[in-house]
Amino acid sequence: MLKLFEYRMLIFLSIILGLAPFLPAPHLFEKLEMLVSGTLTKPIDIFDLIMHASPMVLLLVKYIYDRMGKRGE
Repeated sequence: MLKLFEYRMLIFLSIILGLAPFLPAPHLFEKLEMLVSGTLTKPIDIFDLIMHASPMVLLLVKYIYDRMGKRGE
């Protein structure tokens, strides 16, 4: 598989993209607050949420896929 989808790379990308910018508050948390409050309506904000959350989603999918594969062996 591609080197991009190794655990180390996905964890690194999750930390960097998920928490960027580090100050004053992580962008992902701001977008999730907007989603919960119902103010996440602009397409650019939705795209931003998807971009910042995608490495974490890929990490979760990879973890589940690897665990399911080991159970079947």
